[in-house]
Amino acid sequence: MTTTPAPGLDTRHADIVRATLPLVEAHLDAITATFYRDLFDRHPQLGRDLFNRGDQAQGTQPRALAASIARFAARLVDPAAPQPDSMLARIGHKHASLGITAEQYDVVHEHLFAAIVAVLGAEVVTEPVAAAWDRVYWLMADALIALENRLYAESGVEPGQVFREALVTAREDDPIGVAVFTVESTDPVRPFLGYAPGQYISVGLPQADGARQLRQYSLLGVPGDGRLVFAVKRVDPAPGRPAGEVSTRLYDRIGLGDTLTVTLPFGDVTVDPGATTPLVLISAGIGITPMIGILEYLAAHAPGRRVHLDHTDRAPGTRPLGNRLSALAARLPALGLRWRYRDHTDDLGRHTFDLDAAAFPGDAEFLLCGPTTFLHTVRGTLLEQGVPSGRIRTEQFVPTDWRESTA
Repeated sequence: MTTTPAPGLDTRHADIVRATLPLVEAHLDAITATFYRDLFDRHPQLGRDLFNRGDQAQGTQPRALAASIARFAARLVDPAAPQPDSMLARIGHKHASLGITAEQYDVVHEHLFAAIVAVLGAEVVTEPVAAAWDRVYWLMADALIALENRLYAESGVEPGQVFREALVTAREDDPIGVAVFTVESTDPVRPFLGYAPGQYISVGLPQADGARQLRQYSLLGVPGDGRLVFAVKRVDPAPGRPAGEVSTRLYDRIGLGDTLTVTLPFGDVTVDPGATTPLVLISAGIGITPMIGILEYLAAHAPGRRVHLDHTDRAPGTRPLGNRLSALAARLPALGLRWRYRDHTDDLGRHTFDLDAAAFPGDAEFLLCGPTTFLHTVRGTLLEQGVPSGRIRTEQFVPTDWRESTA
């Protein structure tokens, strides 16, 4: 029995995708591993200068690509599946911050479909199967290309032309291994313009092997003065995680008078400047950065807006940007604060989070930022307490495995 497919996918293609989706999902990791290996063999500059090598080493980038395509396909053949809107928005903004253009989707298409055939076999990926999945890919790609082109137009640039040379005009060091950089455009004809509170920039830095790696950093400060301010936490190696190629190099080597490659600001997890509804900001570790940027904006433009910050860290001495937050607290009379300094676990060792959503007005908006497991725990807790998913938005600094997320 067939069901009416979503617009853009005809019944024949929908039936094929529905029948083969479990097989594709079962082999997603193998498909994407093959895809990235062949892509970087043929286009080594992409691995050096565009893709995050740390995410590749940990496997988070391959899982994110695989899961996003599977989730999009599931929505096309099952209207009850989670909507892909937030997924597409997050990917589109990230792509814009990397300068992705439409031509690169052709390169991805070529190697992705070669990987699908290599893993599943030509006897499985027949011409009708290939045509159905080709249609899924281009529906998703076209949606992203349209979004990214709109973002470029709104920023006043041609597609991909988001990179600027910036001069470091100030550096402030936090005692726990965080540096706050202030940069200005080296081109007086093209100063940095405004941005929405909660957005980020990409920063590119040459590496010892000649690569140029890019990382995203949330913006601090108040938009509109021609400057960009961002915080960088030194990332040391840990089990299962390499040292931060860009963050550690920025922290160790960049100072006043140095120049950096930065992009225009992007990011979809932002605060509506005109809204008056209460805000609940929940963060962990360096995830407090966009929250402080939001609070700085509110202190300048809406100091009476009701806002609550709930932050988790290992210990009081590990809390980043504490001086900046202390100065803000005096300027925000409606700010509530709660600090947590250790992991909360239940009897089985699972992470828990004891925030009482009922303590906030029913129209409160929740913004979350922090490590992936923290976000999953907090979001799950809020949903269990009846907070509608549309009022929970998450920002994270690693690619999202959409198989584990309903955001």
